[in-house]
Amino acid sequence: MPSVPGGAAGSTSGAGVTNGANGQSYAPALRLLASLFFIWGFITVINNTLLPHLRSVFTLDYTRTTLIESVWFIAYFVASIPSAKLIERIGYQRSMVIGLEVMAVGALCMIPAARIPSYEITLAALFVIASGITLLQVAANPYVAVVGPPETAPARLNLVQAFNSLGTTMAPLFGGYLILGRSTSGTAAAGTVLTEAERLADARAVQLPYLIVAAVLIVLAVLIARFDLPDMGAETRRASAQERRGHSLWRHRNLVWGVPAIFIYLIAEIGVANLFINFVSQPDVANLTHERASDYLFLLWGGMMVGRFGGSFLMRRIPGERVLAFFAVGAFVTMLVTTMVSGPLAMWSLILVGLFHSIMFPTIFTLGIRGLGPLTEEGAGLLIMAIAGGALVIVQGWLADHFGLQRSFLLTAACELYVLFYALWGATPVVSGGEPPAAERRVS
Repeated sequence: MPSVPGGAAGSTSGAGVTNGANGQSYAPALRLLASLFFIWGFITVINNTLLPHLRSVFTLDYTRTTLIESVWFIAYFVASIPSAKLIERIGYQRSMVIGLEVMAVGALCMIPAARIPSYEITLAALFVIASGITLLQVAANPYVAVVGPPETAPARLNLVQAFNSLGTTMAPLFGGYLILGRSTSGTAAAGTVLTEAERLADARAVQLPYLIVAAVLIVLAVLIARFDLPDMGAETRRASAQERRGHSLWRHRNLVWGVPAIFIYLIAEIGVANLFINFVSQPDVANLTHERASDYLFLLWGGMMVGRFGGSFLMRRIPGERVLAFFAVGAFVTMLVTTMVSGPLAMWSLILVGLFHSIMFPTIFTLGIRGLGPLTEEGAGLLIMAIAGGALVIVQGWLADHFGLQRSFLLTAACELYVLFYALWGATPVVSGGEPPAAERRVS
């Protein structure tokens, strides 16, 4: 993780990486956690190349194709609260190890799913992988957010999330080469009808990639298990029942409006990413093969990585909600262009939205838990649960089937407007309709 001068007293970087009470630096832990952000971003975005592949293997319409991704994000809704309870019982470090092990089991289940092949087993395997990622998300995001000064939390989480974006940037190249590049559907022209033998051969193309993923996850689980991970601190631990008297998460406006902001933003991000290859492959857009389109998907996620590094820099000087508002406007305008034009311009405008989406999740997350104190862990669990909004990508699949793929991106544009509303009003940490707490009035 880059280190820059400045920050709060005792800081080791401008992103607010501080030392613990015993003088132990959090920087090594954050560097290790960056690897977790990388791997779950990498595995999530493999789905972007997997979906067009499975659409051809199982001859799916857009609704059933996006159902695959919906099942993935339903896992966030199902597993978030159990994950928070598991963390409370066994701690962050052991929970991260278990999360990686669960992901490895799911990745290995993709091998029999491909050999049969089975649409239903594929859904179950992806649900297991996503459940493991949920556990990692519930543990790692609040950890990064609270290890330094609250005012630099958006910058710090954007910085570590940039490594998540590095994973999402590399995944299309990996999936494009090992899945689409080794399959008939991936290298054929759009609309090519496969024979039964070709579909069976294509289905088995996913075995090697997921075997590699499982091996990496097991190695990373061993590394995390052996690492001395610092405690998050008593001030951010879940409050006891007695301590909770007089405290309520629902009195914090920034959390109340932040939960739907995460939910709605995920509809936008996942819809763009999962339908990107099918969209740019169309004859009236870029007329590319799926394998070639995955190279441009690399640019979409690369824009998110660049945006997060840039956003981390900006938020050391500009309030996070102001940066979020600017990026929301940019995303809205870009999506309108995507729905109104054709040819390569439509493709490049869809690529550009990745830059504007970049800072949205980590910024909304840190603004949402701002000022929660000992309720931080519980609030973080609700925000991670809201990632289940990605499951509603099936709505965009239905819109694409009934009104056309290009027009379906109007749903994305509408989502950007809610993010803008949250940045301008909902993110203000007002408690019970009163003024912001004194310690929270200034955010930088």
